[in-house]
Amino acid sequence: MNRQLIFIAGAVIIVVLALVVFLNRRNSSQPSVSAPVAVSEAKKLYEEAVRLEASGQKLEAKAIYQKVVNEFSDFDQMEAVQTNLGNINLGIILSNMETPNTEFYEVKPGDSLGKISKQYGTTIELIKQNNGLSNDVIRAGQRLRIWKGKFSIFVDKSQNILILKSANEVVKVYNVSTGLNNSTPVGKFKITSKIVDPVWFKSGAVVPPESPANVLGTRWMGFDIAGYGIHGTTEPDKIGQQVTAGCVRMRNEEVEELYTLIPMGTEVVIQD
Repeated sequence: MNRQLIFIAGAVIIVVLALVVFLNRRNSSQPSVSAPVAVSEAKKLYEEAVRLEASGQKLEAKAIYQKVVNEFSDFDQMEAVQTNLGNINLGIILSNMETPNTEFYEVKPGDSLGKISKQYGTTIELIKQNNGLSNDVIRAGQRLRIWKGKFSIFVDKSQNILILKSANEVVKVYNVSTGLNNSTPVGKFKITSKIVDPVWFKSGAVVPPESPANVLGTRWMGFDIAGYGIHGTTEPDKIGQQVTAGCVRMRNEEVEELYTLIPMGTEVVIQD
């Protein structure tokens, strides 16, 4: 019996070894995409996306940029791809283009931009931008383009980046500054205040918005944790560094862009 078991075990081992050798030879004979081929394909896609974008075909260009991001992470022009993709995404959101995330609303008697923005969880500024409105006046029967995609914000302190999402899709990635000595709080927060040209209250001193010493820049979006929020800057050269007192700091033109999009109550997740 023991000899039979030894014989069977030996036969099994021989079969397994033969199978391993066969699979190794098969895998080694399979063609693989070389790095130069991948780079060439990524470059062609990038150039095609640029051409489509220049001709006004934004949705088509967006799809190709997204393909490059998803499939060619080592592409040497990835920063340009991400920048172009972010600009297209924002351009679509800020336009009057019809998309799956938009709805056209007919103004009713008694409506106001404030009422409509609360109904849809958006901002007055974005509704005005979408519809070319120079003031808050609207009239019954007017048709307004409304962006319905819910915005959220993710901040990665290790990379000093802020990721804006809408309907769970990345819209744009911003470089930011975070807290010195890792002082920016980690967790899940909400935007509970929004201020244009904020006053800075510094250790009992009041620094007006027009003062060069006001480090808050042109916009403030406060969290539901006292003293912390997202704001602009008077030191754009320090963006990308951990230099703040704990807030998330952005370039003024970019924080103004963000301010237009995100409503009160927007979720902000911050991680180390």
